[in-house]
Amino acid sequence: MTGTNETAGRRLLVIGAGGHAKVVIEVARAAGWTPVAALDPRRTSDVLGVPVQGTDDDIAAFWARGAVDGAVVAIGENRIRQALAHRVRGLGCPTVIIVHPAAVVAASARIGDGVVVMAGAIINADASIGRDCIINTAAIVEHDCILEEGVHAAPRSVMGGTCRLGRGTLFGIGATVRPGIAIGKGVMVGAGAVVVSDIADYTMVVGNPARPFTGPQNLTDAV
Repeated sequence: MTGTNETAGRRLLVIGAGGHAKVVIEVARAAGWTPVAALDPRRTSDVLGVPVQGTDDDIAAFWARGAVDGAVVAIGENRIRQALAHRVRGLGCPTVIIVHPAAVVAASARIGDGVVVMAGAIINADASIGRDCIINTAAIVEHDCILEEGVHAAPRSVMGGTCRLGRGTLFGIGATVRPGIAIGKGVMVGAGAVVVSDIADYTMVVGNPARPFTGPQNLTDAV
């Protein structure tokens, strides 16, 4: 696994202050980080004791004055999370890897910058997790899977061995995909869907077996 969990006392800037940010803050604390400030244009109060001290426009100032050692973009929507993470790294501030101590990550797995791995998640041998992914609570990424940048593997989702999920894909709560399947970029896989065949880019699928959804679609997470 790339990255390190030797984080005791290190100061973390949290970008976002919504419900997902609450989970990220708890995971960061469990992993040894100290969240010292959050930024969110929609909120002015603290979030789980972390003061909200500005908006996205204040990222550069925090980094320039040495107030933090790294940042995490704690926003669930894939497109926005990726855009902000690229912006943070462009300023020279690292987007850190945060792994809950109750997650299981194989030594041979590779994890990119900006990834958050929640409690109970399992990432198995030779899996590759791209930058800015979310491996949510109790999600399973089996051996040799490839998750490209900005994927969100939702709670209790299961990816069989050698699967590939394209950039910005949302793999829904409790969804499963059989081994060897390729899912394109910007895909939305509905909650509980069972994916048994490849899925083209920018498609929404639902059901068992998963089929394209023919009703109104909102692919806001697509990138």
